Amino acid sequence: MSQWNGTALTLDAPTRGRLARLSTARLRAGSKRVLAAALLASLAACAANNDFYPTKGDVKPHPGVARAKNHPIQGIDISRWQGPIDWASVKGAGTQFAFIKATEGGDHVDERFRENWEGAGRAGVPRGAYHFVYWCRSAQDQMEWFKRNVPNDPTALPPVLDVEWNGHSQTCPRRLPKAQALGMIRYMLSEMERYTGKRPIIYTDITFHKDVLEDELPDYPHWVRSTAAEPEQRFSNRKWMLWQFTSTGRVPGVRGDVDRNAFYGSPAEWASFLATDCDPREHRSLTAQGLCSGK
Repeated sequence: MSQWNGTALTLDAPTRGRLARLSTARLRAGSKRVLAAALLASLAACAANNDFYPTKGDVKPHPGVARAKNHPIQGIDISRWQGPIDWASVKGAGTQFAFIKATEGGDHVDERFRENWEGAGRAGVPRGAYHFVYWCRSAQDQMEWFKRNVPNDPTALPPVLDVEWNGHSQTCPRRLPKAQALGMIRYMLSEMERYTGKRPIIYTDITFHKDVLEDELPDYPHWVRSTAAEPEQRFSNRKWMLWQFTSTGRVPGVRGDVDRNAFYGSPAEWASFLATDCDPREHRSLTAQGLCSGK
């Protein structure tokens, strides 16, 4: 017990021992709380800034699309402008898919299409072909050209119809009336599906979507371009499957800038898409139409 001697408090040996043990326990508990708080802060920071593919980058990152990195399934789209591609390195960087430019209009084939198609296939990167629409050529001519130059490969991803206004084109800068553009699009989608047996994907940008596609073709998967904001802020009432979030991406195996893209869902949903060629959210309705039968 303690005794007061008038000037100082004197503690007996047993009391001093108990106080020492209590002080040590409090220090340990405090240290554990500090460590736990630091760990939680670290985990929260990781969750808020989760980049599934740290070897990939962007030379001009935009804060408005930072959350694109939180999507676990990501890929690229390419054309001849990327030059020769080391597909083994692309695959090694974690690239889950690649869409490759095949045809444009009714008389143009991307000069690196075959090289990229075969290279991606050898590397094991799931790949699909896309057709860039030329508004001064008939839809019939364009689809005949597409079918003549794109392999009907059952292992490939669904084909893509790229619809944008060609405002910078020297030969065809025109904008068609909405009804005429939609008529061409519907015909080309139907022919792509007839040729491949797969529901095509529509790629578009903000302007064309607003002019032509808003509230149209809801039963097709959409791939949207939005490089300064999340798609929900730019595309009214549009459920998207793929999001092109930058055109200044960097990916091992590709020299210079490359478009980077994200899939909306989880790895399990991506596996379902690969197995059936259909957006998992649309399986029930598409199966009734004879699609989603699996590869």
